[in-house]
Amino acid sequence: MTRQLPLPLPSRTSLGRGDFFVSAANAEALAALDGWRDWPDARLALVGPEGAGKSHLVAVWAQETGARVLAWEALDTAAIAGEIGESRPIALEDADRLAGDAEGERALFHLLNLCREARRPLLLTARRAPAHWPATLPDLASRLQAMSVARLAPPDDALLAAVLVKLFADRQIRVGPELVTWLARRIDRSFAAAQAAVAALDAVALAEKRPVTRALAARVLQTNGQESA
Repeated sequence: MTRQLPLPLPSRTSLGRGDFFVSAANAEALAALDGWRDWPDARLALVGPEGAGKSHLVAVWAQETGARVLAWEALDTAAIAGEIGESRPIALEDADRLAGDAEGERALFHLLNLCREARRPLLLTARRAPAHWPATLPDLASRLQAMSVARLAPPDDALLAAVLVKLFADRQIRVGPELVTWLARRIDRSFAAAQAAVAALDAVALAEKRPVTRALAARVLQTNGQESA
């Protein structure tokens, strides 16, 4: 018998403010974004590990301020000139990836200067604080050193459980609170681990045409080496 290939339903990530779970790990960062009118020099760096919720917070901020969200790969002088011609705030995601690249650093320096001259609020996201980026352009490095930072901390128990619930919901998978609690205690305390666990469970459940259960989760985590000691 030919084995039928799994047909996954599309994953729809919810990025509204109501979908952002607030805990001690992210409350200060959320408050910093809410206070965007008071940012020193009208700029802020939102810093946290992969999957910490930076893009979600950027989406919330953009919805509430009308900000234009830019990807670091698309940042160049022409794009900056076009964006500055508008009047709304700007968010640049993964800005730290530009550091160490001569052209990228020049574009980022240009963006910082133009936003300052135009008094345009600018939000940068990154994995590390700007002061620790490997910037080689001296004038850019000095501006990064002085930039205010809002940090997203590693998830606490409540936040990790909430993230798991959201990841399952984005994939249209129904799970009970007992499974979420069990899973949260057995994976590494990181958003990346939560994403990997949910993706693996979804793939196996689809392939085997069975619901996501504790037994399935135990087998998948053991097979993939994801279970934390």
